Amino acid sequence: MVVRPPHLERKPVTRPLILVSNDDGIDAPGIAILADAMRALGEVWVVAPATEQSAVSGAISLRQPLRIRERAPQQFAVSGTPTDCVYIALNHALPRRPALCVSGINHGANLGDDVLYSGTVAAAIEATLSDVPSIAFSQAGRGAMDAALLASWVQRIAADALKEGLPRASFLNVNFPPALSASSGVRVSKLGRRNYGRQVVAKEDPRHLPYYWLGGSELGFDDMPGSDCNAVAEGHISLSPVDLDLTHYRFLNELRQWDALQPHAEPRSQGAPGDSDV
Repeated sequence: MVVRPPHLERKPVTRPLILVSNDDGIDAPGIAILADAMRALGEVWVVAPATEQSAVSGAISLRQPLRIRERAPQQFAVSGTPTDCVYIALNHALPRRPALCVSGINHGANLGDDVLYSGTVAAAIEATLSDVPSIAFSQAGRGAMDAALLASWVQRIAADALKEGLPRASFLNVNFPPALSASSGVRVSKLGRRNYGRQVVAKEDPRHLPYYWLGGSELGFDDMPGSDCNAVAEGHISLSPVDLDLTHYRFLNELRQWDALQPHAEPRSQGAPGDSDV
């Protein structure tokens, strides 16, 4: 038996822990691609919704219990929202703090205003609120996903995030174009504005009680050079840094000048009827 001095003892190398979640559900093809790709970079734990939770934004379950089912080693399905999944992962399920949280790969774009509704993005936001560097990945369109090509890109982007780090209270929102190819370029982009048909479809059930379907098809986007919408429409991969500070700083000083916020002279008190100055 060889005895090494304490300073020469080999210590186990701990790989970075990477949390993987989504909003399409734990059985979606996108999360399988993402989790497999992350295994080249670290120790992967998957904590994702048991069923699809698209467009639930940052909803968190405060009025009903959650169920967690272990689907495989280091893979858990949660009967809740993407935010629930990340919350439970960080505060209960994971053995230690993750070095990175990745969410997706969503089947459909999350561009511009979508970040306010997206469950995929909400998972990244919840991790960011706990100071865990996070990335949300989505692919525009509804066609089949190219697993090998997507895996290559998410690996490259995640590896850079692990190496370089991300600013506190900020995360990356990444969108791949529908026709992703090896020659697709990358654009660092601001958030754009998407346009949807805002429809309410009224129906009636067999008991003659009304019910409603909300939504509408995508109508397009505002043409904003440098935006994520433009980048993806031009066939590029969009990387958008998103800050959780929603303060409108340009409007802040203007708001302070509003009349309602200015000090006013006290109104002169009036005496009771019949009183007179002496």
